[in-house]
Amino acid sequence: MNHVLIVEDDADSARMMAALIGTMGPYTVATAGSLREACLQIELQRPDLVLLDLQLPDGSGMALFDNPEFTVNVQVVLITGHASLDTSIQALRLGAADYLIKPVGAVQLEGILSRFMKPDALQAELSVMTDALEREGHFGALWGRSDAMRRIYDQLARVSGTAATVFITGESGTGKEVVAQTVHELSRRRHSPFLAVNCGAVSPNLMESEIFGHEKGSFTGAERQHQGFFERAHGGTLFLDEITEMPQELQVKLLRVLESGSYARVGSSESQHADVRVIAATNRQPLEAVASGRLREDLLYRLNVFPVDLPPLRERASDVVLLAQHFLNDIARREGEVKRFAPEALERLGAYRWPGNVRELRNVVQRVYVMTTGPVIGDDWLPRNPPEPEEAPDPEISVKLGTSMAEAERKLILATMQHFDNHKERTAAALGVSLKTLYNRLKSYAEEDEAEAEPSGPEASPR
Repeated sequence: MNHVLIVEDDADSARMMAALIGTMGPYTVATAGSLREACLQIELQRPDLVLLDLQLPDGSGMALFDNPEFTVNVQVVLITGHASLDTSIQALRLGAADYLIKPVGAVQLEGILSRFMKPDALQAELSVMTDALEREGHFGALWGRSDAMRRIYDQLARVSGTAATVFITGESGTGKEVVAQTVHELSRRRHSPFLAVNCGAVSPNLMESEIFGHEKGSFTGAERQHQGFFERAHGGTLFLDEITEMPQELQVKLLRVLESGSYARVGSSESQHADVRVIAATNRQPLEAVASGRLREDLLYRLNVFPVDLPPLRERASDVVLLAQHFLNDIARREGEVKRFAPEALERLGAYRWPGNVRELRNVVQRVYVMTTGPVIGDDWLPRNPPEPEEAPDPEISVKLGTSMAEAERKLILATMQHFDNHKERTAAALGVSLKTLYNRLKSYAEEDEAEAEPSGPEASPR
């Protein structure tokens, strides 16, 4: 029988949670109203699950983590007034499995208890996956033994057991959805749904209804109540791919859900509890997306609690043959005909730069399997790198003897500006001067040109 410790200074709330947990299964429950009482309770009977309020009379609930013996192999769930960015970062740093937003009700508690799993059980599963990586070359559904991918696996192992929001970046075709699926399958939410939404593939007019659902009659064509992705993913994980394609007004509502833990269907004022872990992804540079108005800055920082940046395939070339062989074996199992790569095919695969990343490699393997009639796949149907463009000669400027140093400097600066398409930062870097110095020179030249353009002499005077 698992033992639950509720650390909450509001006695009524603590009794209510204890009573609810008592009706939900074979649990023993104890309560503590302060850090001191919590420590005494832990020494009296070691808990399997701790529901820990952040605000206690004798300090922050986080102080319980100061003594590792109190939390080793214990699932800790934080209780907070709202799921702020600071709370998420603290939960991640300390290894909390989840957090509850006040007021805590039966639905929230039931969700936490349904996902109960001791940390050592998660670690045992990670050990099995690490062994498979060394033997077979894959970490779950992710393939590759390169250093770049091993760093990704370390990140996923660290974040999967927590409630932290994950933000995945990387070029198209690098496997962002597979990473999100791996996080879900390693998490305590694995037995609940994993739903993926491509925000760029949903009409902006329908996106709010698809994400949050709608009530019957809430708009023209709404002939029945519709459950949105948040509702259908209850207890599980919602993957929002290409988040930068979501309309700004909907980004505001998504931010509100992440902060408050609740939402409402379109056409309804009734609040729904969002027991969903959100993972987002984009193939754009996040800060550039913010600068261009495609992504709200406040939403970026709320999503970017745990960033994962996937490397392009060209930066993990040692994984290409392993991936190609994996895709070939997978196709052979489905089609019932075994084929193998010839040495020259493997050489061509390893030399290609793969601008479409893992997705392109998978499609190429599918194509050559179909086009090859015998058991051996040669290099006839494999892609080739385009020829390298000839490097243009470095541009030059000429200065006549007798030209003043100031004029020579002006000519060099303006020519360098033109070469870099008026990009001031790159120009300053190429010239080896500070950006401020470059700005001052350009301002001076503009003033000189303006002075030369002004009319002078008697004809300049008004008649």
